Amino acid sequence: MNSLVAIDMPANKSFVEALQSIWSAGDAALPLDQRLPLTMRRDLVQRFEASAIIDSSRDTIRLSTSRPVEAGDAMVVATSGSTGEPKGVVHTHASIKAAVDASSRRLGCDKTDHWLACISLAHVGGLSVVMRALQLGSALTISGKTDQTSIDRALADGATLTSVVPTMLRHLNLSGFKKVLVGGSQVGSERPANTITTYGLTETFGGVVYDSLPLDGVEIRITEDSGIEIKTPSCMRCYRDGSSPFTNDNWLTTGDLGRIENGRLIVEGRRDDQIKTGGYKVWPSQVERVIVAIEGVEDCVVRGVPDAKWGQAVSAWIVVAGSSLGVEADEVRKVVRDVLPDYCAPKFVHFVDRIPRSPLGKVLSSELPEASTR
Repeated sequence: MNSLVAIDMPANKSFVEALQSIWSAGDAALPLDQRLPLTMRRDLVQRFEASAIIDSSRDTIRLSTSRPVEAGDAMVVATSGSTGEPKGVVHTHASIKAAVDASSRRLGCDKTDHWLACISLAHVGGLSVVMRALQLGSALTISGKTDQTSIDRALADGATLTSVVPTMLRHLNLSGFKKVLVGGSQVGSERPANTITTYGLTETFGGVVYDSLPLDGVEIRITEDSGIEIKTPSCMRCYRDGSSPFTNDNWLTTGDLGRIENGRLIVEGRRDDQIKTGGYKVWPSQVERVIVAIEGVEDCVVRGVPDAKWGQAVSAWIVVAGSSLGVEADEVRKVVRDVLPDYCAPKFVHFVDRIPRSPLGKVLSSELPEASTR
């Protein structure tokens, strides 16, 4: 009987050795995000009914209650949970191999490359780096830190490729890499020349669309209401609870809205994030890109909040460099109106110290603070 074994250890060589040991036994792995408090990690273990936990001391803790996995299952990956309770995405060895094959062909990478894994190995962005290195037989460096010193050290050791989240682009010099994959949330239009924006989900084992073009073997269709649906060999088998996000004809429903122009996929955003105000539709990502371009703005998120008159009101949470005295709410609204239709200008502007984000860089909307406006 095949079991699910949780890996509760930092990102390092021992993590990879534990993963390989689990697979050698015919079992599947559940990587646990080390940024989560212990109680939340234990909750995931219980929720996904793992049979054991391997901790940082390499000890194996056997659990009294568990549920087996199917033959061929390789991994259960927890979704970010930014819009609700995390789901356990079941990937097989075949789906992971398909993901690595497709991305490697597009990148043109092989065993002579050197991958740097510098983001969480509990999510597909970091896991994909490890999987490529293992499958291709290429060099792999794993860093538990994402500061410039760690990046420079990896480059000095020969690293050529890496994967990051968008927030890292604003704080790190990544120009020394041959290519940098960027995914996890909306990426601004101004980015280094060596970056490749990726679109994908935990359910597809990471990016299946690179710089708006689907990878080989990936099919995209747009529904009548602009929903994005995907069919690819790298798709999950099911969720850990047995449920499935697939349509009757086996397309993955992403929950995102978008369109296809000249063969390129344009992702507008999450269906739930679209703001409907006074009969108009506003995409938060469009407003965010305008606001972030304002001098002095370090970070921003735009969401819709209930409004008695308009249905929803466009609201912006903004982080500024140092003091916020140099950026005023009226200035923000004017800049937005100069670029976008006037109904896109935020009715409420909140100046905050930080935007709550998941390890993948996704905004945790439920944790956005109530803040005074001006």
